[in-house]
Amino acid sequence: MIIFPLPAFQDNYIWIIRHNDTSLIWAIDPGDANVVLDYCQQHGKQLAGILITHHHKDHTGGVAKLKERFQCPVFGPAHLTHLITHPLSEGDQVDIFDRPFRVIETPGHTLDHLCYFSDQATPLLFSGDTLFRGGCGRIMEGTAEQMLSAMQKISALPDETLVYCTHEYTLANYRFALSLEPNNPALREANDHCQILRQQAQVTLPSKLDLEKKTNPFLRSHLEVVKAQAAQQLSEEVAHQPSAAFSQVRRAKDSFS
Repeated sequence: MIIFPLPAFQDNYIWIIRHNDTSLIWAIDPGDANVVLDYCQQHGKQLAGILITHHHKDHTGGVAKLKERFQCPVFGPAHLTHLITHPLSEGDQVDIFDRPFRVIETPGHTLDHLCYFSDQATPLLFSGDTLFRGGCGRIMEGTAEQMLSAMQKISALPDETLVYCTHEYTLANYRFALSLEPNNPALREANDHCQILRQQAQVTLPSKLDLEKKTNPFLRSHLEVVKAQAAQQLSEEVAHQPSAAFSQVRRAKDSFS
């Protein structure tokens, strides 16, 4: 099984899972049908299935066209009845080729957000807009408590988990992270590496969960240095209750320039 991104829009990635021995592929969050159709036509591939992480148009805009073209199953949040064929919730399993993926509900960015985790061989997570490299999604529908809970669920996965998110936000995320922890050596090294990757027009993903734990402020909002710097940027008193501290970090990022 091979996983690779198809760039879409300005900074989206549609992740493709390709079977080694057949012409079949799966697509994760195909916001643009034409990107997937062009790939299939150019490489002689057939779309076998679609996974959706949440309802935003840049993740679902191409689903209807692809579903009609390939008559393939669509797995995703249960309320998307006009798009999905297989509604999912916490603990459900989706089998992609010979690899099972467990559904993890991660409301926060949206209330319907799902992540997909597989622990066979090298563990991997399709994190949608919940966890980015160096960041997390904006809290657009949920609460800070929900997003913190999502971070805690992801943190409990194996450290070697490869994290596939759906946006190339890494350098912007690292600029904010460095404003909180300018002397974090793992963060400085990761930022330098990703600067080089982007200069070469290469993708900075996937990340690895142990790296995120060392560098991502949204997995580090319990640390005193992160809390203090976020509060200072907001001109607020330091919050000590976990969800309030997480909220400060998220709001500091929202206003960061």
